[in-house]
Amino acid sequence: MLYFRVVDPERAIIEVQDYLPATNMLAQTTLRAVLGKHDLDEMLSERKKLSEDVQSILDAQTEAWGIKVSNVEIRTIELTENMVRAIAKQAEAERDRRAKIIHAQAEFQASQTLVDAAQILSSIPAAMQLRYLQTLTEIGAEQNSTVVFPMPIDIIKPFLSILDRDAAPGPPVTVGPRPNGGVLPAGSTHEITKIEA
Repeated sequence: MLYFRVVDPERAIIEVQDYLPATNMLAQTTLRAVLGKHDLDEMLSERKKLSEDVQSILDAQTEAWGIKVSNVEIRTIELTENMVRAIAKQAEAERDRRAKIIHAQAEFQASQTLVDAAQILSSIPAAMQLRYLQTLTEIGAEQNSTVVFPMPIDIIKPFLSILDRDAAPGPPVTVGPRPNGGVLPAGSTHEITKIEA
């Protein structure tokens, strides 16, 4: 909607052949030009700003015709079916993006809290023992037939090192007679893997 008035009738007759359709056509082309510079979201949400932009451009161009544009209002913006589908896809993609960001932020906060808790538990041994006892209490409250007792790795480490040392293969041992009474050839070796008492 375009509101204007003729302020100089002489120029409105002399400078342009017919000021009414000329102003109408100029308003349409200016509107298309202004809308083409903005995103679809801006067109739908900032109609007042777009109207002001169109008015200032029209007022400057019609001044030579003796016409003063007093107001421009964009009533509706009609979208084609393709544009409506594009807007729906864009809105869905934006919702997915926000959901992923929120999920990632939640994961980050949860991991940060776990790191903080681990630092506190590792710095205070009594806190770790209390947490261990609390876990046992929670397990005991449930009707489980099997209970697994986790053991601190510090307790198990010496036993693991003994097993590793015993499992390592030793140097081959040279033996003379075979167990069945035969003799090995000179220079040959036989590795003893098991000794029974």
